Amino acid sequence: MSTHFTLTFTALPEHIDVMGHVNNAVWVQWMEAIATAHWQAVASPEHQDTYVWVVTRHEIDYRGNIREGESVTAETYVADSPNGARFDRNVIFRDAAGKAIVSAKSTWAMIDRRSGRVLRVPEDVVAPFLA
Repeated sequence: MSTHFTLTFTALPEHIDVMGHVNNAVWVQWMEAIATAHWQAVASPEHQDTYVWVVTRHEIDYRGNIREGESVTAETYVADSPNGARFDRNVIFRDAAGKAIVSAKSTWAMIDRRSGRVLRVPEDVVAPFLA
């Protein structure tokens, strides 16, 4: 099983800012969308029922952009073991030519769904996501 996960996003009219390209806030929405899709595709149903994730930090580098109708392929992966309740997720968005135009690292914290408390990430939860 690959630990990398990909999705394609296409810029719609509502994604475009006054500069004629995808708004920065949309890139963040797409980062959340791919992270959520990756969790739903890989995590066990038991883990999905027990835990939820919240973002505590984003670091984003913008090296390009796309315009309405253009698409990007997003790739996400978890490179390192968690640190307590948190782990970092990487996302790279590539344009049609394969050039990385946006890259990000987001820190996510694990929350117990029932109690709402932050929890240390168990090894069996993160194992399917690590190389």
